[in-house]
Amino acid sequence: MFPQGVVAYRQLFLTHAALAPAINQMGGREAAGSAPCFYGEKRGAVPETVPPTERTRVVRESHRGAYDRESIYKILDEGYVCHVGFAVDVQPYVIPTLFARIGDAIYFHGSAASRMLRNASDGIPVCVTVTLTDGLVLARSVFNHSMNYRSVVALGKATLVEQPEDKLEALHAFTEKIIPGRWNDARQPNEKELKATSILCLPLTEASAKIRVGPPEDDAPDYALPVWAGVIPLHLTPGTPIRDKKCDPAIPTPGYAADYRR
Repeated sequence: MFPQGVVAYRQLFLTHAALAPAINQMGGREAAGSAPCFYGEKRGAVPETVPPTERTRVVRESHRGAYDRESIYKILDEGYVCHVGFAVDVQPYVIPTLFARIGDAIYFHGSAASRMLRNASDGIPVCVTVTLTDGLVLARSVFNHSMNYRSVVALGKATLVEQPEDKLEALHAFTEKIIPGRWNDARQPNEKELKATSILCLPLTEASAKIRVGPPEDDAPDYALPVWAGVIPLHLTPGTPIRDKKCDPAIPTPGYAADYRR
């Protein structure tokens, strides 16, 4: 049985999003090792930008591209779900899954029996995407309607995380990213559960962000049209916690649930 306490870990990241408010889930940020992933040895300073490649350079609306790590990290840290694209026997698949960023790598997980994790752990190329929607942009013409968004595309080969203590550290990061404070309250993974879970690491060595902000951009003649134009902001807003019917009513709702904010 693996220890129930939190494995020793470095401070793990998570900053406020630049364009949509979010609560910090953890403080600090340190670089994780490059593939094969995990955190034992410290690396030197990570470059402030991820140099674009032919595969990650933003071509359409190139002025919206961002290659600095701060922009990329903020989008990843605010997102809950990533989509992992891969191909098996020429058949493409895109699978949504929870993820966390630790240093300069993305960690995603699932059942050890899943097609995605079985094949990605063999070293097949993957494409990981994260998108945040910030607003609906209503222009004067239908053609110029748009959306304010922030997105990241990361490419590379995922590496299987194998050591139990490293898997625990990644699971800790997943949990604390979603609900800060929950890891110490809930029962932590046992040996059987760890064996049933695969975790993959994708270093952020080939990644880029694309961001749209601001009002509609209409054709010059359309500005005279008597049509309302503007932006409808979109926010992810938590509701009131709903107690499980099997939960002892004497157990108070924890503050991190009652006062949850993003």
